[in-house]
Amino acid sequence: MRVGKERLLLSVGLLALVFAGPTGDPASAMNLGGFASARFGGPGVAPIQRGNPGGTAIGSGHPVGGTAIGIVGRGGPGRGVVVNPCGVSRRSSMVRCGPGKIATGGDGPTGDGPPPPRPIRTHPPRWNPPLVPVVPIAPANPVVTMQPIVPGGGQPGGQGPQVLRRGGSGVPPANERRYVPDEVVVELAGSATTQQTDALARRYRLARLQSIPFELGGTTLVRWRITDRRSVPLVVRALENDATVLSAQPNYLFALQDDPAAAKREGDPAQYILAKMHLPEAHALAKGSRVLVAVIDSGVDVTHPDLAGDIAGTFDALGSGLKAHSHGTAIAGAIAAHGRLMGAAPSSQILAIRAFSGEGADEGTTFAIMSGLNWAVSHGARIVNMSFAGPQDPGIARSLAAAHDKGVVLVAAAGNKGVKSPPLYPAADPNVIAVTATDSDDQLPAFANRGPYIAVAAPGVDLMLLAPNAALQLSSGTSFSAAYVSGTAALMLERKPDLGPETVRQALAGTAHRLGLNPFEKENQSGAGLVDAYQAVLSLAPAAPAAASVMQVSAPQ
Repeated sequence: MRVGKERLLLSVGLLALVFAGPTGDPASAMNLGGFASARFGGPGVAPIQRGNPGGTAIGSGHPVGGTAIGIVGRGGPGRGVVVNPCGVSRRSSMVRCGPGKIATGGDGPTGDGPPPPRPIRTHPPRWNPPLVPVVPIAPANPVVTMQPIVPGGGQPGGQGPQVLRRGGSGVPPANERRYVPDEVVVELAGSATTQQTDALARRYRLARLQSIPFELGGTTLVRWRITDRRSVPLVVRALENDATVLSAQPNYLFALQDDPAAAKREGDPAQYILAKMHLPEAHALAKGSRVLVAVIDSGVDVTHPDLAGDIAGTFDALGSGLKAHSHGTAIAGAIAAHGRLMGAAPSSQILAIRAFSGEGADEGTTFAIMSGLNWAVSHGARIVNMSFAGPQDPGIARSLAAAHDKGVVLVAAAGNKGVKSPPLYPAADPNVIAVTATDSDDQLPAFANRGPYIAVAAPGVDLMLLAPNAALQLSSGTSFSAAYVSGTAALMLERKPDLGPETVRQALAGTAHRLGLNPFEKENQSGAGLVDAYQAVLSLAPAAPAAASVMQVSAPQ
């Protein structure tokens, strides 16, 4: 009987080695009863100590073979399985990493999880060197990226940083028609290669017209032409299903906001706006020195004598050559003129960005405007004037949010569509200061847009403004109201350079003069009212007291 018992013990030992397998899986071996012996010599084989009272053992490889570290649990059914330290949470899809745990089959103190961890006691073999500290196999706080997009398609795992797909859809509303009928604008990952872009064009039958590195989004912006008769919504919807496309949308159309009918009228060349906005008093405090104001518009006459020394840089987003135009020249003059006419910030510097040709009513596009905005911010613009209006545009909205987050003050014309007009963009964007127009009697003219999205108002009727070829013009429109507010913001930034866009908005609104209600309106539709440049600048820092006159008095005899 004694011999039979020894044979039985030998069989059990052999069976343990078999279960350990050729790889020497420590977990499988320990499940046979709480202890096991290790195999020697093989690479990656971990010698396992006899089970101790805590049921845990750690060993290092024999010098003859490879080294490894094994962590095992107590023997018994459902125990001894090493849990991946980077597991998926049951309450969310986020990956959580932490120390390795031993699966217990849900038999912890509460019945719904593993028991509290026990202290680990190590007993290395006498012939082994001291244990080497365990190197973590995963970071303690991994970065979780949602919806990764890999250039070229396929599964995540390519080289380079991952970029997030834009939320929402760029498919235009069913009743929206203000876009180029055969073009789309697409954002691709900045690392996308020419081969990948060409492959995208072949897949969707597109012809590339323009592409730029888009720093505001960390992407590449591409303008495409649809080569067949497919509709823009159909192509946008198809592109949004492509793994390489971050966003797709129409190339929307925008219009400059002047009043052509009013421009034909003649009138008094005096600038009544100066007194209305108290600009001479404001200029005693600041003139906008060293403040960069970007004008995204039609071409500016950079040779106009009233703009001498004002142009800090030019950019042609259309790529057809800088051509002077009346609208862009008038906007630049309303901000920075300092000759026969006086702008709101005569010492400011203009970044003249041509995104409108000036040859049609609606010729400014998504691609040109986004290109111009990207260039303005990358060249240090503190203020961006946008005297144009059009539909709600997701790509421009993202660009405006990025510029706003960088501290850029964004100002836009409310629009010239009148009382019944819906909100126009970019003025209605929450990151933008929307400006409507008033006349010489401080009333809103019939053409001026109005509504709860309006921030402030400024004169915009019968204004004397600059025109190309050293000329002057009489014009009306919310375009010019916005320009005077942009100039006022430049005065404020000279006075206090660290101002953020929301502080500028609050100072303009807090010092504006409330306008009387129109008899036909139930509530005020002109925002905070008429901008007062002097009070706005003064609110940031009090004016220095004038030097007192000193009269010497002789001492009494």
